[in-house]
Amino acid sequence: MPVTTPEHTRIDVPIARVEASAYTIPTDGPESDGTLEWEETTLVLAQVTAGDVTGLGYSYTDASAVRVIRGALEKHLVHHNALDIEARYAAMVASVRNLTRPGIASAAISAVDVALWDLKARLLGLPLISLLSAAREAVPLYGSGGFTSYSIERLQEQLGGWAREGFGAVKMKVGRDPAADRERVRAARRAIGAHAALFVDANGAYGRKQALQQAEIFAEQQVAWFEEPVTSDDLEGLRLVRDRAPAGMDVAAGEYGHTPDYFRRMLAAGSVDVIQADATRCGGITGFLRAAALADAWHVPISAHTAPSVHAHPCCAAPRLLNLEYFHDHVRIEHLLFDGVLRPEHGTLRPDRSRPGLGLAFRRADADRYLVRM
Repeated sequence: MPVTTPEHTRIDVPIARVEASAYTIPTDGPESDGTLEWEETTLVLAQVTAGDVTGLGYSYTDASAVRVIRGALEKHLVHHNALDIEARYAAMVASVRNLTRPGIASAAISAVDVALWDLKARLLGLPLISLLSAAREAVPLYGSGGFTSYSIERLQEQLGGWAREGFGAVKMKVGRDPAADRERVRAARRAIGAHAALFVDANGAYGRKQALQQAEIFAEQQVAWFEEPVTSDDLEGLRLVRDRAPAGMDVAAGEYGHTPDYFRRMLAAGSVDVIQADATRCGGITGFLRAAALADAWHVPISAHTAPSVHAHPCCAAPRLLNLEYFHDHVRIEHLLFDGVLRPEHGTLRPDRSRPGLGLAFRRADADRYLVRM
């Protein structure tokens, strides 16, 4: 017999406060890819409290996102129902119109949206995987690092280590020195053996014809994934490489998407075999689920970009989920700043159903040394 409730019944849990802070953590060595060098990473933390419960979310972005949260976003959250995430999401998006949605504003919305989902699940006493309705219990990972700043020895140690731990795939950076890429990719294959899949990421460093040439070179080592062979803004170029790449090599892109329209355009252009989405950039869990729905509609697999502790739960709800990037920098930071961080099991992440929300607790005492004073 169906359960009925009176029409006037409403659960209203008003948001009491919104907090935001930024933490800049040095890398464990110089890092670079095909187009960028860096020595630190900044995490922007959002915390949303309703009743006596606090949800947390974060993005990897610039500390200026804190000002966006405290300014444009906070006033559209406080006193409103914490359970009405769609309404809060729409209000946040509308509030940044004159700031422009892509970039810092989108990262700020993403951090708050993740916090809202974490808060809602905690209020209901559920792990987020259950609130989102799971399509699977665990998420396949690929180990990601292999920076162009690494020596051959460190490259092999890192990628080979993941392969020995049971990861089915690993990814390395290419593109800074195209002439050296052949040997670096060959060295990576030697380190991981014949059974693990090898992915490469150029971060848009190549031109179209150069990317096609490199694809043939990479195919000698059975590279199965060529990420951003050209800039992701060049949809025609991505389509060209996708159409002409050797058999068995998928073209992937999408990590810089901030709105559903971005993913729709990429899918409509037939530019990728795998579309990537990043919940810390594309509007949080709400935005990630919209990207996943578009991928499902276009019959294209979706891959989650980095931030594994944010992505593990929503990835379990994405129908065409292919994998999740287990990115060296973010894994290190998440273990440094949070309790409850999931650990890989035979190359997968399995959300902990015994903990509510994302299952994370922020270690403020450990984080204070990295706090950005604003």
